[in-house]
Amino acid sequence: MTTTNYNIRLEQELRDRAFAVFERYGLAPSQAIKLFLNQVADTQSIPLSFNHHAGRAEHIPNAVTRQALLEAKAEQENPTAQRYTLEEALQLMREIADA
Repeated sequence: MTTTNYNIRLEQELRDRAFAVFERYGLAPSQAIKLFLNQVADTQSIPLSFNHHAGRAEHIPNAVTRQALLEAKAEQENPTAQRYTLEEALQLMREIADA
């Protein structure tokens, strides 16, 4: 397969922030950009969410998720709550799935 070069111009600050993320994932910038382009080509869509709140790109849980997180935290902090080992939890999940 033949390859081609493509140059882009971007602000230094954007480059630095993005390249730091690539580095955390152990990716060279060219690898990260190829991943993005392959995803676009394979899915025929842009793999981005444009649903930001006040410019924040982090995930903002909906009301149901927030409530579930609050309940899980309360349960975790409850000293009388039932505790399970990993094996016990897996066994319970198997039993529920088989029911």
